[in-house]
Amino acid sequence: MARDRVRPSAEALAKLPVALDAMGGDKAPADIVAGARRAADDGVPVVLVGPPALVGDTFGLDLVECTEVIEMAEDPTAGVRRKKDSSLVRAAELVRDGKASAMVSAGNTGATMASALLRMGRLPKVTRPCIATPMPRPGRPPAVLVDSGANAECTMLVQFAQMGSVFSAERYGCADPATALLSIGEEPSKGTPLVKETHALLEAGVRGVRFIGNLEGRELLGSPADVIVADGFTGNVALKTAEGALRFAMRLVLDVLAHDEETKAAGDVLLPHLLAAAGELDPESTGGAMLLGVDGVCVIGHGSSSAVAIANALRMAYDLATADLSGRLARLTAGD
Repeated sequence: MARDRVRPSAEALAKLPVALDAMGGDKAPADIVAGARRAADDGVPVVLVGPPALVGDTFGLDLVECTEVIEMAEDPTAGVRRKKDSSLVRAAELVRDGKASAMVSAGNTGATMASALLRMGRLPKVTRPCIATPMPRPGRPPAVLVDSGANAECTMLVQFAQMGSVFSAERYGCADPATALLSIGEEPSKGTPLVKETHALLEAGVRGVRFIGNLEGRELLGSPADVIVADGFTGNVALKTAEGALRFAMRLVLDVLAHDEETKAAGDVLLPHLLAAAGELDPESTGGAMLLGVDGVCVIGHGSSSAVAIANALRMAYDLATADLSGRLARLTAGD
């Protein structure tokens, strides 16, 4: 359960740093620290968290010292409970104690979620947190997929729709986000019992949600909906499938362009346009995914995050914290 605590004002949050797990990610600590320095140079206050001997040069950034690191392959909950002086746990505690505006990690996703949940707590009346991941829509703001992996099994998706709608509005400026339910057909009768039950509830009307019906997997990329709702198992499979499909398509195009001298000549003309399009599809440009439902801002980066992705994740976390996203979510879920 979330413990009662005073929420810092927007003015106070703007003065607080974002706590960054310096040891989180495949490229830690070098790219993580480099990304932090880049974000700090752009005006985002950042504090690193990690063991000094492992972090090394902080490039002038403050470091909150700890003695432990939760590795990528560790059991998330066990790691958080056992390693109380880990960089992830300490980062979450900085947010809880009002010493940081938000936390960011590209490390063990499950441990990041567990740290945020166990230390920061849940928002009032939130049954389960969920992960909101941006899905590319070239030429338009990304759609938001919730849940993309926090809950392999769950019995209620309506809160995910509510929280995803608030996130879409705050992060991407969608004034009245359209919300769809990921299913195997457009008809209300299609899908699992959970999907059909959720469809009926959303269709009947839910506070803060503009429901437009079911969405099939083929519409996931370039989605007509601003918010796409799914259970965590389905959402994660859909997300990884889309990522793989985009990588495959890009490799296929590049292979065709490299086929012979004629296609290479065509590639010289097309490549700048293809690279521009690829940039819109690059997940590094969005920074990371947001853990919705915990009492504070927690951004989860991809394990392979580069310095650019980390800088974008820090900017995202800072912007959402100072916009009081957690306060908006708390008021919605509490029914205020």
